[in-house]
Amino acid sequence: MKAVLCKQYGPPSSLVVEEVPAPVPAAGQVLVEVHAAGVNFPDSLIIQGKYQFKPDLPFSPGAEVAGIVKEVGAGVTGLGVGDRVIAATTWGGYAQQVLAQAERVFRMPDGMDFETAAGFLIAYGTSHHALKDRGELKPGETVLVLGAAGGVGLAAVEIAKAMGARVIAAASSADKLAVCREHGADETIDYATEDLRERIKSITGGRGVDVVYDPVGGALSEQALRSMAWRGRFLVVGFAAGPIPSIPLNLTLLKGCAIVGVFWGAFVRNEPQRNEEEMRELAGWVREGKLRPRISGVYPLERCAEALQRVMDRQVTGKIVLTTGV
Repeated sequence: MKAVLCKQYGPPSSLVVEEVPAPVPAAGQVLVEVHAAGVNFPDSLIIQGKYQFKPDLPFSPGAEVAGIVKEVGAGVTGLGVGDRVIAATTWGGYAQQVLAQAERVFRMPDGMDFETAAGFLIAYGTSHHALKDRGELKPGETVLVLGAAGGVGLAAVEIAKAMGARVIAAASSADKLAVCREHGADETIDYATEDLRERIKSITGGRGVDVVYDPVGGALSEQALRSMAWRGRFLVVGFAAGPIPSIPLNLTLLKGCAIVGVFWGAFVRNEPQRNEEEMRELAGWVREGKLRPRISGVYPLERCAEALQRVMDRQVTGKIVLTTGV
């Protein structure tokens, strides 16, 4: 089978595509024939040795796939050969076949194609867990989404709307904000040209926001935290901007607010039954038309470096995916 390989830590241009042996599922594992793989920002970190997981070299990046069950290991129930599935893999997904733990494999929502499904699981799983479980978002509350045109950001915009919230989308260009409005944002802020704090004050009448969804980090984080309402929840999702911010903790005292970590992968491992329930809710929202995943680019495996570089350069709205040619 063909697979993208990281043989040494480095930029996307160091990746190669080679023929490798097909994997064999052990007990509790599922072998998925990959039709499409999502391209995510953590993929750029794992190939540089900057992610919290460091698989042995060589390895394939790729944390989510969509495809067909090819084989199941001993003890696996509820899944069978031929099922159309989406799977979270952490790494290994940029390949024509990949192993996944059975509890991280889910049937694809009805009517969804492989390319769309490949960009669905991590973005929508992360954002749903963030807003529902960690942020305890309530109808009528106001949410600020930073990096709102990216994969997880755009998913957060849609999910917050599905949960009955007022959504302020913040991004770095007018074109990106137009996409956010297409996906349900009530208000928008261009933080490349506008003062984030002043715009939040204006939009909320000085009250501030109830929930901040922050996959960006950097200088924007403290500005957003200073713009929170009383008893607000600041969701730490990621650090796409690069620097991990140092936050003055006295702000949490003054605001009576909470800084809450979001790690969907750990949630899946520690609370698989609850995650399954949340996947069913997301699938229902897809059927109802409340969620409309945006796939803005599809690339073959051989162009994986180009696709991943676009994600690193923050040139993507929604998600881009790789196809494997199977």
